Amino acid sequence: MRPVSNAPKHDIDEAGIEVHPPKTWAAGIPGVAVSLARGVEQMGAARTVKTLRLLNQRDGFDCPGCAWPEPREAHGEHRKLAEFCENGAKAVAEEATKRRVGPAFFAEHPVAELAGKTDYWLGQQGRLTHPMVLREGGTHYEPITWDDAFGLIAERLNSLSTPDEAIFYTSGRTSNEAAFAYQLLVRSFGTNNLPDCSNMCHESSGAALSSTTGIGKGSVSLADIHQSDLIVVVGQNPGTNHPRMLSALEEAKKNGAKVIAVNPLPEAGLMRFKNPQNVRGVVGKGSPLADEFAQIRLGGDLALFQAIGHLLLAWEEAAPGTVVDKEFLDGSTHGYAEYAAALKDLDWKAVDEATGLHREQIVRIARMIAESERTVYCWAMGLTQHKHAVPTIKEVANVALLRGMIGKPGAGLCPVRGHSNVQGDRTMGVWEKMPESFMDSLDAEFSITVPRRHGWDTVDSIRAMRDGTGKVFFAMGGNFASATPDSDLTAQALRACDLTVQVSTKLNRSHVVPGRTALILPTLGRTERDVQTGGQQFVTVEDSMSAVHMSRGRLAPASDCLLSEVAIVCRLARRLLGEEHAVPWRDFESDYDRIRDRIARVVPGCHDYNARVREPDGFVLPHAPRDSRQFTGTKTGKATFTTNELEYPPVPSGRLLLQTLRSHDQYNTTIYGLSDRYRGVEDGRRVVFVNPDDLTELGFGDGELVDLVSEWDGAQRRAERFRVVAYPTARGCAAAYFPEANALVPLDSVASVSNTPASKSIVVRLTAPH
Repeated sequence: MRPVSNAPKHDIDEAGIEVHPPKTWAAGIPGVAVSLARGVEQMGAARTVKTLRLLNQRDGFDCPGCAWPEPREAHGEHRKLAEFCENGAKAVAEEATKRRVGPAFFAEHPVAELAGKTDYWLGQQGRLTHPMVLREGGTHYEPITWDDAFGLIAERLNSLSTPDEAIFYTSGRTSNEAAFAYQLLVRSFGTNNLPDCSNMCHESSGAALSSTTGIGKGSVSLADIHQSDLIVVVGQNPGTNHPRMLSALEEAKKNGAKVIAVNPLPEAGLMRFKNPQNVRGVVGKGSPLADEFAQIRLGGDLALFQAIGHLLLAWEEAAPGTVVDKEFLDGSTHGYAEYAAALKDLDWKAVDEATGLHREQIVRIARMIAESERTVYCWAMGLTQHKHAVPTIKEVANVALLRGMIGKPGAGLCPVRGHSNVQGDRTMGVWEKMPESFMDSLDAEFSITVPRRHGWDTVDSIRAMRDGTGKVFFAMGGNFASATPDSDLTAQALRACDLTVQVSTKLNRSHVVPGRTALILPTLGRTERDVQTGGQQFVTVEDSMSAVHMSRGRLAPASDCLLSEVAIVCRLARRLLGEEHAVPWRDFESDYDRIRDRIARVVPGCHDYNARVREPDGFVLPHAPRDSRQFTGTKTGKATFTTNELEYPPVPSGRLLLQTLRSHDQYNTTIYGLSDRYRGVEDGRRVVFVNPDDLTELGFGDGELVDLVSEWDGAQRRAERFRVVAYPTARGCAAAYFPEANALVPLDSVASVSNTPASKSIVVRLTAPH
């Protein structure tokens, strides 16, 4: 089947980039117009109406974009007619597109040609329709039957000298049922090499929260956001990355809350929100959101929260009983005295240098926190992707604990997860170091013995493939080649594998950096009907606030040759492990209720899974700190204050500190289009945002072309031909889009403890183009 004629034929002409002044507000009528236009372009008018009507509704399907939660009837909340955002509409249009990539496409385009295309061009070609294989020494992907594909994978896996030579990656889009079956397959095979996209985004949050509150998840609900007095949004751009969060902030503001935004870039979505679902957002000026904007330097957040903690402690000492929550500290926390002693004498000079903020503003922010009775702290990758990410998030938790902001309505910690089921994947066991209790439950439930040795995370998997100890790479969704750091090295690592397997809905970069043999296995999307021998199936997902709910696709599949992710896992398991294996793979594929029955007996908090998930809003997983102020997951059984060194990334003279980020026209590595309208960039992506004063000091002008050269541990990496955009970012800081700038992120530059790539603190210099 040839691509539909409206698929783009040409790649990006970066010479056509247009730059306009950045916006000071988000959404509004332009968001609606763009959503509809993209839908009609990709899906047609009728299909657009059909899919968007069901998006994030109780009888429809979960958005394949972000994991922001839906309103819950139990909290008196009601879903809107349009319970989605612009980026959600774009995500659906990408998946439900009428464009197709079949055998004829691959016969026409050799892999070498496709490797020269941009991620945008690759993604715009359409949905994959047939399983394809690239034979060793071949130049083109060729069709292969499903049976032969599974046979090839099983043969290669069984020929390994140890199961630990195989790597099984997972994207956050995978359903709970597919994730549970997948990790069960991998562990039945004999390895814990289960890297996932969490390793690259919120692993730092999980590590920090596990040691402070005892559970690596956030402790708030959507109702808490609405009921809060103060919302602190740090290192996050909800206008682009989680646009539905703007509605929650607007609701909170209507109820009297204040918002503090802490970010190096002034993001339109945190300044003013024009909600297209009310009159004020359509014809009025919208809702102002941030009451305080702290334009912090990259990596200065740890210093900021230590300064806030220092001030709170000083005010408490001056007026005992007026600032800290003494009852909560005495009954529910450990380590307060040591924390208070460590912050007694703060290095304010270091705070000034690290944050770039005026002392008066820090005092003002601390006073807002001291006076708030219900505070929610939200953050995203602006905190998690630094070398000192884990201690930074621990300092956020310290400040929350001082005021008793855990386990009370309207308060808590809120790491805002990205991909739609990344949190659910982890709950279902997709992690390279699951706790012993989970492994014991698997053994008991299935009468098997799963390995206990911890596996490789994402960074370690790349190292293993580079070094020849990782020989088979299997990806359940995602776009590993574009999502990961050190792009050239990662590509070399993938190409060194004996076999790479990509389970995908659309063409992406990972298909064109193949191993010596490579397979593309096309799968159903969220929007599509999943019919097995047991009838039409639904799947479940977990949002970023621990709510588990149903998702049921309604569209006809893009091809008769597609299999669901569950079916792919189960059929591979039968071929790899044998029909007599203790796990009932055939039953799992036929009826997903059978998988959920086992989840109920293995995964904590999932009892009566099949019954509870059929409730209108599903159910919420237990969270002891949130539900009862119990901190049984920590070593002391109490919430734990921590002491951390004051760290921040130094910037050498003549250099800048670069962060990678998304444009408004992308989600993760999926490029929807070439418009970052909030930042004023149109028709291109190779741009670098730099403060005008820094440009003057460095001798460059707005609009010049430069190469970006990163410097780390004596080595250099280069990303070529970026257009300089003078932009009001913090002094000494710069920003560029990923995946284009991922080449600048060294593989070994990672966060301590979590091993997350430090993509938000890259030391770079600007040079004239090669």
